[in-house]
Amino acid sequence: MTTLIEALKAGRPMRSLVTGFAVSAAFVAGAQYLSAQAIAGHNSKAPVNYAADRIELQDKQNRVVLSGNVDITQAELTMRAARTTVAYTDAGSLQIQRIDATGGVVVTRGNERASGDVAVYDFNRKIITMAGNVALQRGSDTLNGGRLVIDLVTGISNIDGRGRAVGAGAEAGQRIGPGAGGRVSGSFAVPKN
Repeated sequence: MTTLIEALKAGRPMRSLVTGFAVSAAFVAGAQYLSAQAIAGHNSKAPVNYAADRIELQDKQNRVVLSGNVDITQAELTMRAARTTVAYTDAGSLQIQRIDATGGVVVTRGNERASGDVAVYDFNRKIITMAGNVALQRGSDTLNGGRLVIDLVTGISNIDGRGRAVGAGAEAGQRIGPGAGGRVSGSFAVPKN
């Protein structure tokens, strides 16, 4: 097998071009993998801290309702909303199962920001699902759609135009937002050379 330098010396520019492209593609794929690993690095077992204008403990239903300027943090992840319902189990110690958030939900982590009408953070599956007027921003890159699913284990985020409701009080399959059923749109920054 010849090296890139040997190919250039032998006058095989096309093979060199293909080899160079393959090396560049591997580098870009590696950079995307590292970016995905940053999302996957979230510690979903870290303590959850919260603050709100009003907190109501519904002990018989195993849930806590937070309303008014709700702030929830877990490690580097922050969720803000108008209202959230936190479902938990009580088997000797409280363990959060799920957070349903409504009203201008914003989730941030590092330079990533996701916003939507409603969100569900499923602690067992380690997935955050947002729906309705979803916008995902990573640095200067943006994606817009109807529904966003963030897998905290794999680091993969999927966005589509479906916009189905996922939160408490939403009927199954109910479409949310003016662009429900639409397409995904966005913009990506291009390196300036």
